[in-house]
Amino acid sequence: MMVDGGRLFARQLKREGVDHIFTLCGGQIMPLIYGCREEGIEVIDVRHENAGVYAADAYARASGKPGVMLATVTPGVMQTMQGLFEARAAGSPVLVISASVGVDDFDTGAEQDMGMDTIAILRSNTLWSAKIFETERIPEYVAKAFRQMLGAAPGPVYLETPVNVMKARVESNAVLFPQKSRTFAQAFGDPALIDAAADMLLGAKRPVLAVGDAAVFTAEGGRAAVTALADRLGMPVYAATMARGLFGSEDDALFRIGEGALCEADVIVTLAAAMNFRLNNGKAPMINEKARFIQIHPDARMIGFNCPADIGIVAGAGAAARQLLEAVRARDARDSSASGDRRTWAKRALDLHAAYRAEWDAGYGFRNTLPMHPARLAAEVGKFLNEEAPDWSVAADGGDAYEWILRAVRAREPGQIVGYAANGTIGTGQGFAMGLWRARGKPVLEYTGDGSIGFHLGEFDTMARFGMRIICVVSNDAQWGMVKMAETMRNADAVQKGYIATTLAERRYEKIAEALGGHGEYVEDIKDVIPAIRRAYRSGKPSIVNVKVADGRPCPFTVAYGCGGRPLTREEIAAYYAKDATSVEK
Repeated sequence: MMVDGGRLFARQLKREGVDHIFTLCGGQIMPLIYGCREEGIEVIDVRHENAGVYAADAYARASGKPGVMLATVTPGVMQTMQGLFEARAAGSPVLVISASVGVDDFDTGAEQDMGMDTIAILRSNTLWSAKIFETERIPEYVAKAFRQMLGAAPGPVYLETPVNVMKARVESNAVLFPQKSRTFAQAFGDPALIDAAADMLLGAKRPVLAVGDAAVFTAEGGRAAVTALADRLGMPVYAATMARGLFGSEDDALFRIGEGALCEADVIVTLAAAMNFRLNNGKAPMINEKARFIQIHPDARMIGFNCPADIGIVAGAGAAARQLLEAVRARDARDSSASGDRRTWAKRALDLHAAYRAEWDAGYGFRNTLPMHPARLAAEVGKFLNEEAPDWSVAADGGDAYEWILRAVRAREPGQIVGYAANGTIGTGQGFAMGLWRARGKPVLEYTGDGSIGFHLGEFDTMARFGMRIICVVSNDAQWGMVKMAETMRNADAVQKGYIATTLAERRYEKIAEALGGHGEYVEDIKDVIPAIRRAYRSGKPSIVNVKVADGRPCPFTVAYGCGGRPLTREEIAAYYAKDATSVEK
């Protein structure tokens, strides 16, 4: 049987467990798209390549399996760059495949001819990239791409082949399809170091576990172990965005109070966590400067990064969690004094977390005004999700909108919440929402700002064509809020001359959803938010609920950013949240 290179790509993707791909079509990649159809791989065609990469990325984070995006020759490939950059920062396994001009057209000035330069350009944004020159070797390279994506430090990769290689037909019986070409195993920690970590934990009076995004891809078998370990030690847990819900439901208080407890922890276990700015680089005031660290990570290069590794263990998150639980159980007699200490610490951690959240909660509890405080909107959406839709997925986007919603919702299952990584890449919302829909098969609440929604509005057409139950709530303050509000605080002289490049118009974004086959609602009053979301869900269509909120209401993260990162006094914080110059109380 004669098959072309596109069919070989698709056949090996199927063998690797791929059941769908995202794409934006182009003549050079049509053989691959046709091949996917023949192999039973669903083809989801998007309106922008970058949004397609975001979708593949979110699918990977939510499912723990690689996501795939097909992009056409040069211009299409260049459109994937920001998505690949985000996937690289998140350690997300995403495979981008493209074609190039044919070999005979290299360096001739042919349309879209970039020769070998595409590989060089994408190499800076991927873990690995390669160009395939022989049709028969396509399955071999696909298998290698999956090994590269799913190593100790997962991330995106890129494959490219000239269009004449993609279209060439070969005898399928002559093609070698790799067998058992990768392992699904994860590394277990050195037993001596696991024992030392168990001893340190049992000697701790105030332990905290910090779980990082990288845990997603080595979490297998660890959920019950982490839950049992936290319960046994009375140990608060802090989980980074992608790790929320991974090892335990946030309905359990221990799984949502760790962030505030880090400031008094005497032993901190970091499980596949990056000690970056989200954890204040392991420094005070967020982190107790006298704390000892047990660092566990599948990538040895992340152990000792930004803070000392008193005990450093190279291991997968799930494997290490099970080992650590077994070691603690073997040592822990659970005498009454230890149990009392643990109960006392859990209560203290709850108080610490309440104090840590005080500024955020002040926003969530702000009085009812017109226009509403943006935090009140996030709190109302969080109330709906927590009470009426606890299994929905959440795609968070925007600046302040992102920060407000993440603290207003709870995660109960792995992969339930997706937000951008340390890059702070806004405009990811529609792509992330599509990937979440495909990964979890449950309704998605996308929460974003009016700036961020503008990047990929065309994807509401994609959502409508594929019947995706995605409801986008827009926190609309007619500004690039995080930047504008931060500039107000730190560059008062400049903004006295007027704001520049930071203001937007009050647009009716819900009309765009209607124009693209979806449902739209405009809301001004807080009491109308939840009814609008319910109607959007009942419509069965992708929806935009466009909500007018007040400007000049920064979240605490933006306040700190606007003040140059210096600690604020409680009086300064109170002043920002008492500001009410334009709102009318209802």
